[in-house]
Amino acid sequence: MSEHHGYLAEGPRVGIRPFTYEDGAEFIERVRESRSLHHPWLAPPASPDAYASYAGRLIEDPTKAGFLVCEKGGKDDKGSKGGGGAVAGFININNIVQGAFLCGALGYGAFAHAAGRGLMGEGLDLVVGYAFGPPLRLHRLEINVQPGNAASIALARRCGFRLEGFSPDFLYIDGAWRDHERWAITSDMRRR
Repeated sequence: MSEHHGYLAEGPRVGIRPFTYEDGAEFIERVRESRSLHHPWLAPPASPDAYASYAGRLIEDPTKAGFLVCEKGGKDDKGSKGGGGAVAGFININNIVQGAFLCGALGYGAFAHAAGRGLMGEGLDLVVGYAFGPPLRLHRLEINVQPGNAASIALARRCGFRLEGFSPDFLYIDGAWRDHERWAITSDMRRR
Protein backbone atom coordinates (compact mmCIF):
# COMPACT_ATOMS: atom_id res chain seq x y z
CA MET A 1 0.00 0.00 0.00
CA SER A 2 1.24 3.45 -0.81
CA GLU A 3 0.58 5.54 2.27
CA HIS A 4 1.65 8.71 0.45
CA HIS A 5 -1.20 8.51 -2.04
CA GLY A 6 -3.71 6.54 0.03
CA TYR A 7 -3.78 3.75 -2.55
CA LEU A 8 -4.90 0.30 -1.48
CA ALA A 9 -2.94 -1.17 -4.40
CA GLU A 10 -0.85 0.24 -7.25
CA GLY A 11 0.08 -0.79 -10.76
CA PRO A 12 2.45 0.89 -13.18
CA ARG A 13 -0.08 3.55 -14.28
CA VAL A 14 -2.95 3.52 -11.78
CA GLY A 15 -3.72 3.12 -8.12
CA ILE A 16 -7.01 2.18 -6.49
CA ARG A 17 -8.39 3.92 -3.43
CA PRO A 18 -11.72 4.06 -1.60
CA PHE A 19 -14.41 6.57 -2.46
CA THR A 20 -14.59 9.66 -0.25
CA TYR A 21 -17.29 12.30 0.02
CA GLU A 22 -14.69 14.86 -1.06
CA ASP A 23 -14.41 13.19 -4.49
CA GLY A 24 -17.93 14.34 -5.40
CA ALA A 25 -17.09 17.38 -7.54
CA GLU A 26 -14.55 15.58 -9.73
CA PHE A 27 -16.68 12.42 -9.97
CA ILE A 28 -19.76 14.40 -11.08
CA GLU A 29 -17.74 16.36 -13.64
CA ARG A 30 -16.30 13.11 -15.05
CA VAL A 31 -19.78 11.57 -15.21
CA ARG A 32 -21.11 14.58 -17.13
CA GLU A 33 -18.18 14.40 -19.58
CA SER A 34 -18.86 10.69 -20.09
CA ARG A 35 -22.63 10.59 -20.66
CA SER A 36 -22.39 9.35 -24.25
CA LEU A 37 -19.88 6.66 -23.23
CA HIS A 38 -22.07 5.39 -20.38
CA HIS A 39 -25.48 5.46 -22.04
CA PRO A 40 -27.31 3.04 -22.19
CA TRP A 41 -25.11 0.75 -20.09
CA LEU A 42 -25.02 2.60 -16.78
CA ALA A 43 -26.12 5.81 -15.09
CA PRO A 44 -23.66 6.85 -12.37
CA PRO A 45 -24.65 9.72 -10.05
CA ALA A 46 -24.54 13.13 -11.75
CA SER A 47 -25.56 15.51 -8.96
CA PRO A 48 -24.09 16.32 -5.53
CA ASP A 49 -27.00 14.72 -3.66
CA ALA A 50 -26.94 11.59 -5.82
CA TYR A 51 -23.17 11.27 -5.40
CA ALA A 52 -23.39 11.71 -1.60
CA SER A 53 -25.99 8.95 -1.39
CA TYR A 54 -24.05 6.66 -3.74
CA ALA A 55 -20.69 7.21 -2.02
CA GLY A 56 -22.33 6.84 1.40
CA ARG A 57 -23.57 3.37 0.55
CA LEU A 58 -20.11 2.35 -0.69
CA ILE A 59 -18.38 3.83 2.36
CA GLU A 60 -20.76 2.69 5.09
CA ASP A 61 -22.40 -0.56 3.92
CA PRO A 62 -20.24 -3.61 4.79
CA THR A 63 -21.77 -5.53 1.86
CA LYS A 64 -20.21 -3.04 -0.58
CA ALA A 65 -16.71 -1.79 -1.40
CA GLY A 66 -16.10 1.06 -3.82
CA PHE A 67 -12.82 1.92 -5.52
CA LEU A 68 -11.72 4.88 -7.60
CA VAL A 69 -9.19 4.05 -10.29
CA CYS A 70 -6.76 6.99 -10.34
CA GLU A 71 -4.02 7.77 -12.81
CA LYS A 72 -0.71 7.95 -11.00
CA GLY A 73 0.94 11.35 -11.03
CA GLY A 74 0.26 14.86 -9.84
CA LYS A 75 -3.03 16.70 -9.78
CA ASP A 76 -4.51 17.35 -13.19
CA ASP A 77 -5.80 20.67 -14.44
CA LYS A 78 -9.20 19.92 -12.90
CA GLY A 79 -7.67 19.79 -9.41
CA SER A 80 -8.38 16.14 -8.66
CA LYS A 81 -7.96 15.20 -5.02
CA GLY A 82 -6.67 12.17 -3.22
CA GLY A 83 -4.56 9.51 -4.89
CA GLY A 84 -2.50 11.71 -7.14
CA GLY A 85 -3.92 12.04 -10.61
CA ALA A 86 -7.25 12.19 -12.34
CA VAL A 87 -9.99 9.70 -11.56
CA ALA A 88 -10.05 7.37 -14.59
CA GLY A 89 -13.03 5.29 -13.50
CA PHE A 90 -14.66 3.37 -10.69
CA ILE A 91 -15.08 -0.27 -9.70
CA ASN A 92 -17.52 -1.41 -7.04
CA ILE A 93 -17.98 -4.75 -5.34
CA ASN A 94 -21.66 -5.09 -4.45
CA ASN A 95 -23.62 -7.79 -2.64
CA ILE A 96 -20.59 -9.08 -0.73
CA VAL A 97 -21.56 -12.31 0.99
CA GLN A 98 -19.33 -13.90 3.61
CA GLY A 99 -19.58 -17.41 5.08
CA ALA A 100 -19.53 -20.34 2.69
CA PHE A 101 -20.17 -18.16 -0.39
CA LEU A 102 -17.37 -15.53 -0.14
CA CYS A 103 -18.58 -13.77 -3.27
CA GLY A 104 -19.21 -10.27 -4.60
CA ALA A 105 -20.72 -8.73 -7.74
CA LEU A 106 -18.57 -6.23 -9.65
CA GLY A 107 -19.76 -3.13 -11.42
CA TYR A 108 -17.51 -0.63 -13.17
CA GLY A 109 -17.26 2.30 -15.49
CA ALA A 110 -14.46 4.20 -17.22
CA PHE A 111 -14.57 7.94 -17.73
CA ALA A 112 -14.30 9.32 -21.26
CA HIS A 113 -10.80 10.79 -20.88
CA ALA A 114 -9.48 7.35 -19.83
CA ALA A 115 -11.46 5.06 -22.16
CA GLY A 116 -9.43 2.85 -24.46
CA ARG A 117 -6.13 3.46 -22.65
CA GLY A 118 -5.95 0.22 -20.65
CA LEU A 119 -6.29 1.99 -17.32
CA MET A 120 -9.46 0.16 -16.31
CA GLY A 121 -7.89 -3.23 -17.08
CA GLU A 122 -5.04 -2.39 -14.76
CA GLY A 123 -7.49 -1.08 -12.16
CA LEU A 124 -9.76 -4.15 -12.38
CA ASP A 125 -6.75 -6.43 -11.95
CA LEU A 126 -5.83 -4.48 -8.79
CA VAL A 127 -9.38 -4.69 -7.41
CA VAL A 128 -9.54 -8.45 -8.07
CA GLY A 129 -6.22 -8.92 -6.24
CA TYR A 130 -7.44 -6.77 -3.35
CA ALA A 131 -10.77 -8.65 -3.13
CA PHE A 132 -9.07 -12.04 -2.96
CA GLY A 133 -6.57 -10.89 -0.32
CA PRO A 134 -7.02 -9.46 3.15
CA PRO A 135 -9.21 -7.95 4.44
CA LEU A 136 -12.01 -9.22 2.15
CA ARG A 137 -10.64 -12.72 1.37
CA LEU A 138 -13.36 -13.41 -1.19
CA HIS A 139 -13.31 -16.61 -3.25
CA ARG A 140 -15.41 -15.49 -6.22
CA LEU A 141 -16.25 -12.30 -8.12
CA GLU A 142 -19.00 -11.99 -10.71
CA ILE A 143 -19.65 -9.45 -13.45
CA ASN A 144 -23.03 -9.17 -15.18
CA VAL A 145 -22.77 -7.47 -18.58
CA GLN A 146 -25.34 -6.63 -21.25
CA PRO A 147 -24.48 -8.70 -24.35
CA GLY A 148 -24.12 -5.60 -26.55
CA ASN A 149 -21.57 -3.95 -24.25
CA ALA A 150 -18.50 -5.14 -26.16
CA ALA A 151 -16.02 -2.96 -24.25
CA SER A 152 -17.15 -4.27 -20.87
CA ILE A 153 -17.10 -7.88 -22.06
CA ALA A 154 -13.60 -7.39 -23.49
CA LEU A 155 -12.44 -5.98 -20.14
CA ALA A 156 -13.84 -8.98 -18.22
CA ARG A 157 -12.20 -11.40 -20.66
CA ARG A 158 -8.80 -9.60 -20.54
CA CYS A 159 -8.82 -9.79 -16.75
CA GLY A 160 -9.35 -13.56 -16.74
CA PHE A 161 -13.09 -13.83 -16.12
CA ARG A 162 -14.89 -16.76 -17.75
CA LEU A 163 -18.36 -16.70 -19.31
CA GLU A 164 -20.67 -18.81 -17.15
CA GLY A 165 -24.14 -18.16 -18.45
CA PHE A 166 -26.95 -15.90 -19.57
CA SER A 167 -29.62 -14.23 -17.44
CA PRO A 168 -32.69 -12.92 -19.28
CA ASP A 169 -34.37 -9.78 -17.89
CA PHE A 170 -31.67 -9.52 -15.20
CA LEU A 171 -31.41 -5.79 -14.37
CA TYR A 172 -33.67 -2.78 -14.89
CA ILE A 173 -31.53 -0.30 -16.85
CA ASP A 174 -32.50 2.64 -19.06
CA GLY A 175 -36.24 1.97 -18.70
CA ALA A 176 -36.33 -1.78 -19.37
CA TRP A 177 -35.33 -5.16 -17.97
CA ARG A 178 -32.07 -6.06 -19.72
CA ASP A 179 -30.52 -9.44 -20.47
CA HIS A 180 -27.01 -10.01 -19.11
CA GLU A 181 -24.13 -12.40 -19.59
CA ARG A 182 -22.64 -13.76 -16.37
CA TRP A 183 -18.84 -13.68 -16.08
CA ALA A 184 -16.87 -14.87 -13.05
CA ILE A 185 -13.40 -15.44 -11.64
CA THR A 186 -12.35 -17.36 -8.54
CA SER A 187 -9.30 -17.00 -6.36
CA ASP A 188 -8.14 -20.42 -7.66
CA MET A 189 -8.36 -19.19 -11.27
CA ARG A 190 -6.37 -16.11 -10.30
CA ARG A 191 -3.58 -18.19 -8.73
CA ARG A 192 -3.21 -20.28 -11.91
